[in-house]
Amino acid sequence: MRNLPEDMLWASLVFAVLVAVFSGPGSCCDPQEYRTQAGECCPMCHEGTFVQSDCTPFSGTRCRPCDSGTYMNQPNGLKKCFSCSSCVADNGLLVWQKCTNKTDTVCDVLNGFFCKSLAEDTGCSMAEKHKRCTAGQRTKEPGTDRIDTECEDCPMGFFSHFGMNCTRWTICSDTHVQVKDGNSRSDVRCSSASTNTSENFLFFCLALFHLFLRVTTINPF
Repeated sequence: MRNLPEDMLWASLVFAVLVAVFSGPGSCCDPQEYRTQAGECCPMCHEGTFVQSDCTPFSGTRCRPCDSGTYMNQPNGLKKCFSCSSCVADNGLLVWQKCTNKTDTVCDVLNGFFCKSLAEDTGCSMAEKHKRCTAGQRTKEPGTDRIDTECEDCPMGFFSHFGMNCTRWTICSDTHVQVKDGNSRSDVRCSSASTNTSENFLFFCLALFHLFLRVTTINPF
């Protein structure tokens, strides 16, 4: 028998290796199968279940329903289900839709909070409390469950004590005088003109009285 050429021999060896690799167990599982640690292809478990034991040459994959507090939302070859998410009230979250064996918990936000991280399938995962506008500001746009409160400074001639609405400065009447200027946080202060006159007269009298006492003490009669 004639000997095979060397290049043909190498080609035969490469072909043999490829056949061994691609025909081995678990090398190319179907889309609805998963590969076990032993390299076997087994049928996946359905949504709401997980793998209790892998398939064998004599039996298919044994699947088990997800335990309470867990879920599985896809065909799988996993040994346990996913843990359900928690909607923590201290983080501004509430349960919008309870967790099932096929779907995770869906959270939404409590009143006074807005969502900072929103996913279409799982709802809100992170919330933050609406900010409060400070004195000297007013609420331009109130916060919603999706956006924060928007504040703006009071314009000149207006003030705000509590950061809600801006109020125009008071205009002192003809019988009053302005004794304190207004700013963005406090109103103009007015005082009665007659009250000011009386107070000035009283201070004048007291000053004269104190002067009289000093003079009489230094030069007694």
